[in-house]
Amino acid sequence: MDLFPVMAGKAYESVHFFHDAETGLKALVSLHDTTLGAGLGGTRALSTYETEADAVDDVLRLARGMTYKAALAGLPHGGGKAVIMLPKGPFDRAALFTAFGRAVESLGGRYITTEDSGTSPEDMDHVRKGTKSVVGIARSKGGSGDPSPFTAYGCLRGIQAVAQFSMGRSDLQGLSVAIMGVGHVGYHLARLLKEQGANLWIADVNETALRRAQDELGAKVVSPQELVGLEVDVYAPCALGGAINDQTLAQLRCKAVAGAANNQLREERHGSLLAKRGIVYAPDYAINAGGLINVAQEVVGYDENQSREKCSKIYDTILMILERAKAEGTTPDVVADRIVDERIAAAKKAGA
Repeated sequence: MDLFPVMAGKAYESVHFFHDAETGLKALVSLHDTTLGAGLGGTRALSTYETEADAVDDVLRLARGMTYKAALAGLPHGGGKAVIMLPKGPFDRAALFTAFGRAVESLGGRYITTEDSGTSPEDMDHVRKGTKSVVGIARSKGGSGDPSPFTAYGCLRGIQAVAQFSMGRSDLQGLSVAIMGVGHVGYHLARLLKEQGANLWIADVNETALRRAQDELGAKVVSPQELVGLEVDVYAPCALGGAINDQTLAQLRCKAVAGAANNQLREERHGSLLAKRGIVYAPDYAINAGGLINVAQEVVGYDENQSREKCSKIYDTILMILERAKAEGTTPDVVADRIVDERIAAAKKAGA
């Protein structure tokens, strides 16, 4: 692929490729915009990338999303992301992530990593052997641990804001929610929604995760294909990106889309198409910022109460975006982007 034109189109600063022959490490780090501070974003480790181009596409989309997520959440950080193309065969996981830590260290503090899909606090402990530019390490070692509960809590607050805006209700009792993906974040979100009295439908390719949510929360299990077309109040994508695309849009029968997945709109035009269908959309990087808010707290000194308080303000952010979109006659995703662009432009002007 012609990388420079792609980078220029969305103003990416850099893309870094790392290889370690001894451990089999193949990693990419993308820094989108560091105007507000060092790039902060997780490391996604998957064995499912078919080509390097697939990995590049993923890391670019994710890095830009982190710029917008951090800026909208008011964090002093820019956007960065990493992906690791895991070896297909057996490998030494500890050694590989230690090698990745050395790769992160070579960036001189411009990128701070943490866990993401396919990685864990334990992996970050190994990364820490190679760099200090890592957060989200295990609580037993002074870190904040798994950020999933905070992502889920922030998402809950976002759904409460959506319910207030679009349905005029301050509670979630009896709200019908379809959750696509009940892994780390999706399960915690389902639990919180259950505590609020919501009715849950779930789908996931992982049978163990499905049974856990079904047995512990009483959620109704359906196929992924069926879930998309359910007539519910809220559709909550909590798996991988691209959940809102040409195929799923035609099937949606929900009042709102509000979930924890990154990059939910496969293409920018899908935000407008949701609006034309009368479906309220909570921009993904606004509603799912809780995990980032939590790990960012480690940089300045971790305080769980402060993290939870900041995550709770996602309610205010989502409500402000939805109300401004209505007032300006545009879509929530456009408004969210506009707010971030305004903040970055102001920071550049102040630093000029």
